[in-house]
Amino acid sequence: MLATVSLSILLLGSSPAFSLSTAPVNKGLVAFGYIPADARDSTGDTLGGIGSAIALKPGSFTKASNGTFKGTFVVQPDRGYNVDTTVDYQGRQHYVNFVLKPYYGSSSLSFADAAKTLQLSYKKTILYKERQGKATTGLDPVSVRPAQGIDPILPVPSVKTKNQISLDCEGLVLNRDGSDEYGPYIYLFDHEGKLVRAIQPPTAFIPHIAGAVNFTSETNPDSGRAPNQGMEYCLCLPQVRADRCKGFEGLAASPDGHKLYAMLQSATMQDGGTDSTTSRYTRLLEYNIQKTPPKLTGEWVVPLPQTKKQKTLAQSDIHYLDGKKFLVLSRDGHGNGDDTSQSDYKSVDIFDISGATDIHGTQYDNSTAVSPGGVLASNVVPATYTPFVSLIDNSQLGRFGLHNGGNFDQQLIDGKWESTALASCMDPKNPDDYFLFVGADNDFNTLNGTMVGQPYSTSYGRDVDNQFLVYRVTLPMIVSTLRS
Repeated sequence: MLATVSLSILLLGSSPAFSLSTAPVNKGLVAFGYIPADARDSTGDTLGGIGSAIALKPGSFTKASNGTFKGTFVVQPDRGYNVDTTVDYQGRQHYVNFVLKPYYGSSSLSFADAAKTLQLSYKKTILYKERQGKATTGLDPVSVRPAQGIDPILPVPSVKTKNQISLDCEGLVLNRDGSDEYGPYIYLFDHEGKLVRAIQPPTAFIPHIAGAVNFTSETNPDSGRAPNQGMEYCLCLPQVRADRCKGFEGLAASPDGHKLYAMLQSATMQDGGTDSTTSRYTRLLEYNIQKTPPKLTGEWVVPLPQTKKQKTLAQSDIHYLDGKKFLVLSRDGHGNGDDTSQSDYKSVDIFDISGATDIHGTQYDNSTAVSPGGVLASNVVPATYTPFVSLIDNSQLGRFGLHNGGNFDQQLIDGKWESTALASCMDPKNPDDYFLFVGADNDFNTLNGTMVGQPYSTSYGRDVDNQFLVYRVTLPMIVSTLRS
């Protein structure tokens, strides 16, 4: 049984107007699955953080005659288990096979039966390497490597003793042949994990302390991306693009692979990023990646949702719909993995830049703030924003043995949902229906972990599984190339 699900919202900006023919529809939760917190990858490290970024491997999603589906996720963890300090964790992507058996019934499943609706199995790992085949690292970048060759200045732990690019990968795009946050930068890797190119965003995004570029995540910069938001992405040839911190958490590409979109988790420091009550106005960048080097072709301001106390709900992912409209995942951090089990907002929403002001190439790309103190410049029109799919609807979660709030048990929904993917339902009667996959980042929280060859037990005190949710949605605005 499919049901249209409503969503109560918090303080949001104006919403785009949808006609009856283009209105999106949330038909409800249809599957749930997880990878155990103590799973290992082929290097021996804990298989954690995989919901930081997910993408469907091109051509892998198929439908069987019995109504089940198979496919492969390419998933990308961030910077390893780093509760006490950053670690020398090499950036990577994992391949995870899955079998999807959508459940449309109204009766509640047990947690064990619910987990059978999306069965996940680890396949392999590809490690990221930079120039001269050196491994990337997750260590805090307190130094800056000078620009050389085709590379801009880059974040590294130490130019003298640890001259390796620091990555905290959060965004992921696979191109048709197949991000990171310290920077902020966007990185292009080939199918073997080798660095091809790094894209440096405008000056307004680069973190500065006392007038000098400083990529550290430990200290607030005076301008540029906030300290807990990076901006890198990975692209695959199949090249893979990746993103980190409060940087380019959101990464998307047009279906033809010509345009790349990157969105900051929340506002830059000069745009109000110094406080959660003023950090609402984030920025979306558009690059023409057919050009060499890639060319910035658009930039818009997107207003993020806020709580009733006007605290910004930062975004963790975006997904291309038609070039003007995008899915966006905004949330709080409450749930499993946090000290508070009750989440007030986790939602996959839609924003529209059709009527927004393009500010690329203007003074706002340099030292002029577009929303100083959280007040948007009067000559700038932001994107519109509308709610769509709530991840914390207990009536839906309960059908799959899950819950929001209450006991800290295995059935509690994870706190950090950070990634999305779409696949056609392949339903001739409903050609605009898609499966919306949503992945959670468990922050490598396990009582039985291994990181860079060393055992660890999370200071959080309990296991947090890598959870996945699957919704069925109607998206009439999706372009035909994405539909196919």
